[in-house]
Amino acid sequence: MGVPVDHVGVQARLQPQRLAAAELASGRRWTYAALDAAVARCARVLLDRGCAVGERVASLARNRVELAVLHLACARIGAIYAPLNWRLSPPEVLALIDDADPRLIVGDAELARCQVEGLSLDILAAEIEAALPLPTVAFDRDRPSLILYTSGTSGRPKGVVLSERNLDQTAINFGRLGRVTHQSVFLNDAPMFHVIGLVTCVRAPLLHGAAMLVSDGFDPGRTLERIGDPDLAVTHYFCVPQMAAMLRGHPDYRASAFAGLTALFTGGAPHPAADIRAWLSDGVPVADGFGMSEAGTVFGMPVDPDLIDARAGSAGVAMPGVMTRIVDADDRDCPPGAAGELLLKGDNLFAAYWRLPADTAAAFTDEGWFRTGDIALRDADGFHWLVDRKKDMFISGGENVYPAEIEAALADHPAIAECAVFGVADPRWGEVGHVVLVLAPGAAFGHADVIAHLESKLARYKLPKATTVVDALPRTGSGKIQKGVLREQVIVLSGS
Repeated sequence: MGVPVDHVGVQARLQPQRLAAAELASGRRWTYAALDAAVARCARVLLDRGCAVGERVASLARNRVELAVLHLACARIGAIYAPLNWRLSPPEVLALIDDADPRLIVGDAELARCQVEGLSLDILAAEIEAALPLPTVAFDRDRPSLILYTSGTSGRPKGVVLSERNLDQTAINFGRLGRVTHQSVFLNDAPMFHVIGLVTCVRAPLLHGAAMLVSDGFDPGRTLERIGDPDLAVTHYFCVPQMAAMLRGHPDYRASAFAGLTALFTGGAPHPAADIRAWLSDGVPVADGFGMSEAGTVFGMPVDPDLIDARAGSAGVAMPGVMTRIVDADDRDCPPGAAGELLLKGDNLFAAYWRLPADTAAAFTDEGWFRTGDIALRDADGFHWLVDRKKDMFISGGENVYPAEIEAALADHPAIAECAVFGVADPRWGEVGHVVLVLAPGAAFGHADVIAHLESKLARYKLPKATTVVDALPRTGSGKIQKGVLREQVIVLSGS
């Protein structure tokens, strides 16, 4: 077989018969020996299909264990895995495919929805089962193995290029913060095109020899049942705060179901301190954190109810492998307690944006620090708070939404003279979009018209939830729209 080159290969030697993965929808299970063999056979299939070093392999599918197998197999042969967001509209998906330029696309029913020619995951699974395993060899852990697509500040998707070294560091960082051991069991509801679903909830358990239970999606009642199921023995569950709120607000919620969890881990959006303390009052520690596609796990709260209560709302501390700075507008380091832009450096950091050298150069300082665009502050004990976002982006249900993308999609309608979009607080989704229109003379255009114009162009989570029509947009002396002023005007107009 050659030398084991990845963590699945190592665990297949250390504990071959321990459960590595289970697929809850189908009931299929893989020991570490079986998972290692599946990855080796998948690597052979990819080579036979012409996927060489540097070639991209894209997927468009709901969660299945084969997606993790495919990613790990790409890493072994030097191909680059590019999972695509199936929540996007067909034109958005096609744009990502054009950008990734993959040698192979695999998927499920989402392929037909987006009218994409590709290989069925069922056929791939059969080919994996029949293939001879590819002997493993050592490889360069700094070569790219993953492209995660994340929106840029203008709304244009960017491919974040990550290496095995980057992914290992995230697995190490979350493992330390989350007290992950070989006895841990992860329940993964998060979509496996996100950093949470593909990296945190896959790489962390596999690094430590733990088990991952792959779910085909989040359903509050079903998830509650699984978390409380003694036969599944879930110890780690990671979700965005909006999902946590849906769990706690469900009629079947009972705190005792969470007794087996190391903690309920949350990230991807701000988690209100009051909600965190409500969980604590039920005896459930909520360890909030901060991460991003470009950097994986950056901060995390300790798994300690007293420490969580004392700093509820904090994103936590950084691990030794993550270097951080908080700087002012002149890139001078801020003192403890002062807010500034968060800069990062370390083995967890991505190498580049895919085929975007100018964007990559702009994202880093001359000394190699990555500019996150997030405004943060750090206290004297090293705990961090995310204060604001440097740009106008807002987060709806854990998904980044960029107003400029929505504004651009509206700009071509003849009834609209000008428009502006911003995020407003929402009890269910955290934030939702609100669009403000200045109409062309004599035009009539309401919220239903906005949705009708946008729904074929944008993913549903990007669609604004309310529309206000005004006579003019407030602007600065230089002509820039004053969104802060506009937001206050809209609140007054709506009476909220």
